[in-house]
Amino acid sequence: MAVKPIKVSQLNNYIKRILQTDPILGNISVTGEISNFRKPGRNAHAYFSLKDQTSSVRCFLSGDKYACLDFELEEGMEVIVHGFIYLHIPNGQYSINISVIEAAGQGDLAAAFAQLKAKLAAEGLFDQKYKKAIPGFPHKVAVVTSASGAAVRDIQKIIRQKNDYVDILIYPVLVQGVNAAGEISAAIDDLNENHKDVDVMIVGRGGGSAEDLWAFNEEIVARSIFRSQIPVISAVGHETDFTIADFVADLRAETPTAAADKAVPDTFLMREYLAELQIEMKRNLRMVMEDRRKALALCDPHSFGRDIQSRIAMEQMRAETLRAEMEKQVAGKVSECRHRLALLKETLDGADPKRILQKGYSVVTDETGHIVKDASLLKCDQMIKIEAAAGFAEARVTKAGKER
Repeated sequence: MAVKPIKVSQLNNYIKRILQTDPILGNISVTGEISNFRKPGRNAHAYFSLKDQTSSVRCFLSGDKYACLDFELEEGMEVIVHGFIYLHIPNGQYSINISVIEAAGQGDLAAAFAQLKAKLAAEGLFDQKYKKAIPGFPHKVAVVTSASGAAVRDIQKIIRQKNDYVDILIYPVLVQGVNAAGEISAAIDDLNENHKDVDVMIVGRGGGSAEDLWAFNEEIVARSIFRSQIPVISAVGHETDFTIADFVADLRAETPTAAADKAVPDTFLMREYLAELQIEMKRNLRMVMEDRRKALALCDPHSFGRDIQSRIAMEQMRAETLRAEMEKQVAGKVSECRHRLALLKETLDGADPKRILQKGYSVVTDETGHIVKDASLLKCDQMIKIEAAAGFAEARVTKAGKER
């Protein structure tokens, strides 16, 4: 007996329910290569295919999840997607609805990077005490990088724009791939052994993915940089890229262009500075010579004699001025002393007992010569002496007593 026919939409709804209830298809992880990817607009959803050698499956990534990615999706990139199977009912096509996406191998690379970094740090390869100073005026700069990359052209351009004195030695090597680390390490060792005239070395390459830069995270490269007697400037990728080589190198530059800028001084600016210095030195020399010429002129006997006579005249004038000032000060002091002496004389004359007696007063003394201050103490028949301003007299007391 034939099964009753159903509509296409009913079939797709049925398959969708089966897919959504399957525990495996509801939480899957799939690895593959991105295909048919077109970069979406701002906050737009991303649609692409995930393929391997024989098959492909459509994928959907919502706009909010795409905006939160910390790396850019690119055509041909190996990724791992996590999500669930979703059936689009109108066209009957299924796809992976992505909840999380990561670059394939990124976790392994990060783990390897952290492990090697910890190992070399423990051995002291990153210690500041081993860092060599970059020479201020190098005669020869070696550049270890790809001969065909943009980095080598940028480095040569910057150095030539800044410095017309230094020699540049390009040492071409592979900068990515399985053989790159060995070539970079061998180049560093060879420069140290056979190119003793090299003063500083730039080791690096332009930007790229973590896999592209991985040669500069290899232990063999790190140890060659550490052994190098020639100072090494690392210049790998962009400003945000960090490799093991950056930690071991004597100086890290953010980019190859920055490495070229740090490797050599600007000879054109130095010439301008030296020219200004020369002008200043000539001006100072002329001033010194003029001072010496004036000093030499003073050594002429006639000029020297006139100078001495002028000094003697000046000193005589100064002595006359001092003498007049001193005479003036002495005269003032004498006048002041005379005035004070007159005041003292008036005071002394006012206190002279004889002048008091001349006013009609007398001095009475007893037989012992003591001045009688209290007449009531005298006794009858006691002899007293009376001294006036002119002459004296003796008298006998007939009566004495208190004042009435």
